[in-house]
Amino acid sequence: MGWSQDLFRALSRSLSREVKEHVGTDQFGNKYYYIPPYKNWRGQTIREKRIVEAANKKEVDYEIGDIPTEWEAWIRRTRKTPPTMEEIVKNEKYREEVKIKSQDFCEKEKLLSKETNEELLPPPVQTQIKGHASAPYFGKEEPSVAPSSTGKTFQPGSWMPQDGKSHSQ
Repeated sequence: MGWSQDLFRALSRSLSREVKEHVGTDQFGNKYYYIPPYKNWRGQTIREKRIVEAANKKEVDYEIGDIPTEWEAWIRRTRKTPPTMEEIVKNEKYREEVKIKSQDFCEKEKLLSKETNEELLPPPVQTQIKGHASAPYFGKEEPSVAPSSTGKTFQPGSWMPQDGKSHSQ
């Protein structure tokens, strides 16, 4: 099956006047090609293509990091020119420096936060729990049995009806 696909691809490329230009190779051995715009046998203009040939052709899916970010940006057309090996090495060094600096910063931040949390936090406060949140008077004063009144407001007292049996006795 594999050799027949390769044969078909080679045949179709020769008929379509597709010309692959080798643009570069990355540190993993992947090869990158550029196919300029061309006209096919029907006169249609086919836009440019950017292709990667995997170093390990048996792997179907690529994992994160299998293609350098610079080459991926070129393939996705977010950059016009293909990256150079010097640029890739320079960016790798920069990423490593940033990673080391961020680890140092996180360690320093953890130490500082432990020191400041111990100094700045007040001791825990004992709270008294009164009532339940579903009670109609939660957070307010509990109603008293006797009515209360100030000059402008009147608050009736809580009244419970007497049991009918005890009233007749």
